[in-house]
Amino acid sequence: MAALFMDRYSPLRTRTIALVGLMGVGKTSVGRRLATVLELPFRDADVEVEAAAGRSIPEIFADLGEPAFREGERRVISRLLDEPPHILATGGGAFVSDETRALIKANAVSVWLKADLDVLARRLARKDNRPLLAGRDPKEVLQQQAEARYRYYGEADVTVETSDAAHQVSVDQVIEAVSAYIESQPK
Repeated sequence: MAALFMDRYSPLRTRTIALVGLMGVGKTSVGRRLATVLELPFRDADVEVEAAAGRSIPEIFADLGEPAFREGERRVISRLLDEPPHILATGGGAFVSDETRALIKANAVSVWLKADLDVLARRLARKDNRPLLAGRDPKEVLQQQAEARYRYYGEADVTVETSDAAHQVSVDQVIEAVSAYIESQPK
């Protein structure tokens, strides 16, 4: 049985799978579960940025501003993409950067996790750790981000529409979509 498991998922274990999308869409929670199923390491770019900077993302934004954060994020993602295949959860704005997007597209299979903005707003209303939401209406911020970012996210190799269903449903959708994408690539 183990041999069947490995054969079924082995094509998905040859390249890093990078999850992109708006904040709150589940890049980290789906990514962790996907990594477990595929028996790959999981990396969260935001956690790695904080470790590299020695401070939290809200502190980086407050002290250095978003441009400095994005440059640090690009460097960290570049380093992570040099590692063996893994599941990579990126920050919501990472794929908007031309340079970061090019790095991801050259070194990973990019997956846009896309969800209804009302679903995302409900999720984010329960959290207070998002610097871009500080003192603002989550739905309004998400609408602005969708307008600014969806054209970039649309360049991902794969798009997976998610919902309020269990995370495992999204994991299964990602596996199916990435498998189909890999199979469609020239050998």
